[in-house]
Amino acid sequence: MKAIADIAVIPLGVELSLSPYVAACEKVLRSAGLDPQLHANGTNVEGDWDEIMAALRRCHEILHEMGAPRVSTNLRIGTRTDREQTMDDKVRSVTDKLGE
Repeated sequence: MKAIADIAVIPLGVELSLSPYVAACEKVLRSAGLDPQLHANGTNVEGDWDEIMAALRRCHEILHEMGAPRVSTNLRIGTRTDREQTMDDKVRSVTDKLGE
């Protein structure tokens, strides 16, 4: 099943800067072939449900290996059965209505 997900993986019990952990997770998502779209508070990905979940699990594993004693993930995931839709389609739908 194809899905579009908004993911925020949050290491807990680590230093103040989280960018090394974000970068590590971005590498995992890229290596899974998901073409992540980083934004200020997380990452958007689209792909097969099982591939997204496997990559998310790997993000947790990597962050634990980096020394994070706890990892929490906020996940919003959407699926459609009426038609195929990409992340770009969703953004374009709104920007078209804004006249951009």
